[in-house]
Amino acid sequence: MSNNTTESATPGFLVWRLSMKWRVAIDRALAPLGLTHAQYSLLGSLWGMQRSGLRPSQRALADHTGLEALYVSKLARGLEAAGLVERAPDPADTRAVRLSLTDQGLAVSGRAVEVVRRIVDGLLAPLGGLEGPGTEAFTHALTALLDVPVPVLTEPSAKESS
Repeated sequence: MSNNTTESATPGFLVWRLSMKWRVAIDRALAPLGLTHAQYSLLGSLWGMQRSGLRPSQRALADHTGLEALYVSKLARGLEAAGLVERAPDPADTRAVRLSLTDQGLAVSGRAVEVVRRIVDGLLAPLGGLEGPGTEAFTHALTALLDVPVPVLTEPSAKESS
């Protein structure tokens, strides 16, 4: 982007452009592993959770990733068919499905996490890379923005607008 574009751009536009840039870079980097960015979001999160001793439900994984529960279900079924994920009924809740990585899923996820880590480190180079002080401040700012509830806007009634 040119300086003229960034000087007049809104924060929302810049967040959109950055998210698209990162998504394209990660999609391209993961293609040799046969994964999309969305699949990686599920596998990478599941990999981290499983390493922490968790076996999350599809709902918990949806909440963690910010993906819609229906989309997580669709992704999980596809990853199950590929032999990367196991889906099992939750013994405590018959409506819930618990997810875990297969041995193949653990191997692929570990490689994918390393690939994405290298890509993100490069994308964060202007801030000092993954471990840079600028990245820490950037992470805090993003976290603050993500913690703000989405405002619910309603259209003014006909009486209010007159």
